Amino acid sequence: MNSVIDAYASRNEPVAAMRPRRDPVVYGRAGEPGLAEHQLKSYQKKGFVFLRSFFSPHEVAVFLAEARCLAADPGIREREEAIAEPGSDEIRSVFDAHRLHPLFDRVARDPRLVASAQSILGEGVYVHQSRLNLKPGFVGKEFYWHSDFETWHVEDGMPRMRALSCTVLLTDNNEFNGPLFIVPGSHMHYVTCVGETPEDHYKMSLKKQEVGVPDPESLAQLVERGGIQSMKGPAGSVILFDCNAMHGSSSNISPYPRSNLFMVYNSVENRLCPPPSGIKPRPEFIAARRHVAPLEPARGDYLQWR
Repeated sequence: MNSVIDAYASRNEPVAAMRPRRDPVVYGRAGEPGLAEHQLKSYQKKGFVFLRSFFSPHEVAVFLAEARCLAADPGIREREEAIAEPGSDEIRSVFDAHRLHPLFDRVARDPRLVASAQSILGEGVYVHQSRLNLKPGFVGKEFYWHSDFETWHVEDGMPRMRALSCTVLLTDNNEFNGPLFIVPGSHMHYVTCVGETPEDHYKMSLKKQEVGVPDPESLAQLVERGGIQSMKGPAGSVILFDCNAMHGSSSNISPYPRSNLFMVYNSVENRLCPPPSGIKPRPEFIAARRHVAPLEPARGDYLQWR
């Protein structure tokens, strides 16, 4: 990354700005077992694609059971990868899920998911980050509006917008339990943020992010242009969304937990560099620097896992 000319500089000016995207959205091509042409066109325009009922109810039941076991494991709860809800001992997120549990490594290597990611990012992808987001009933707090890329660029040194988030719905995501919200078309505009990045910011931001969030005026402009779409759907569905798409979710004040598995796929051509601001990089469990070999798809029967 050029330390003098930073195409996506942020958190270094007193006023926020909205700048046009400087990178392509789609690098790959349509084709089985990846995305179809109409899905790629929708992703190009909106910044996301919703794959309804991608996994069967029986498969997702296995995923959810293992996710709950992982989050309840006393040894896991003591690790840095386990993030508690603010003001509670309920688990909010478990990072590095694909390295902590072989089932989630297998899901990350699902041939259909890898092919779908390659349809968008091109050949050669690896897992930049994975996590379980559990958002328990009544106490699951919001994830405020943000663009992942702004954080990944500033705090991790991700050079370009050539990554995506893959969300596997482990429970029904409905209007009551805090589903993901995305602003369609927002991936085409980069919103810079105001505020200096604190040292070891991740220790605060993974619980509640306050630095690296958009200003209300920019957010209002994006919503005026594209609206807000709620990613509601049945368990087993998959959402693929661009690293620069503006997204967030509200608190869960219902009794229904909202549990999802996230894998962030990044291109091997977009490996992390030192953060442009010179700050200390975040840990490996948040932003992979060592484990960046192209994924080898893995086949197998999830229902025979146990």
